[in-house]
Amino acid sequence: MIKFLKQFINQFKEYILLIFLIVVSLSFISSSEKPQIKKIRTFALGNFAFVSDVLNSVLDIFKYDESKEKLKLENARLMLELNKLRNQESENEELRAKLFMKDTSKLQLVTADVISKHVNKLQGFFTINKGLEDEIEIGMPVIDQKGLVGIISNVTPNFSLIRTLFNSNLNIAVTIQRINVDGVLSWDGSELVIKNIPTTYDVRVGDIIETSDFSMLFPPNVPVGIISKKESLMLGLLHTISIQPFSKIESVHGVFIVKQAMSKQINNLEMNLIK
Repeated sequence: MIKFLKQFINQFKEYILLIFLIVVSLSFISSSEKPQIKKIRTFALGNFAFVSDVLNSVLDIFKYDESKEKLKLENARLMLELNKLRNQESENEELRAKLFMKDTSKLQLVTADVISKHVNKLQGFFTINKGLEDEIEIGMPVIDQKGLVGIISNVTPNFSLIRTLFNSNLNIAVTIQRINVDGVLSWDGSELVIKNIPTTYDVRVGDIIETSDFSMLFPPNVPVGIISKKESLMLGLLHTISIQPFSKIESVHGVFIVKQAMSKQINNLEMNLIK
């Protein structure tokens, strides 16, 4: 045992001496009140705190990743609730408000990540990492924190295809929220439009567009976007309205699938809109 200790000390004597001197130095620095020593101590502690803060910030990115996902989910729920509250205020009907809140409580949101995007001028599709095993079905709406993104158009056991708003084969029944005027939203290859709105309606730039009660594919009152411009056609009798979507479709990475508990069945005619 003594022989082993001697060999250990001989082999690591430089390191042992260095550690001893560091410990002695730190003890002097921590106990000394000399101005020069205080400056050294302050400098050392300040740099240590900075390095520690940087390391903690890096660790926090991973530590709170799950919390960020929960916040995104909560933001999406609040977005739906806020838009429904706007409708309650404008309608001012107690019965409808009660039914409305009842419907909201039935909405279930499933988180998913966009793993690939297939986009050209007329057809926009996203692939997400949720499918039949997560109880995802064709026809389920897809949203993010800001508004409507699209609809599930195809599913496999572990993946699903989203037909986004930027897809000419997707037509959505929508309502101009402020004046309660209905129309059909579609993608024309360059922008979202609602065509053939009579100019007699008080349509304004900035009006909110949301999903309509008449749609069986989408729950009502999901925010879609705002009117960015309007153009008169047919001798000034009709408007074509351009819509700026709330969701930044090109940069979407995380989405929520709305698992509807629908009281009315989706009919074959409307399902043809997503085939």
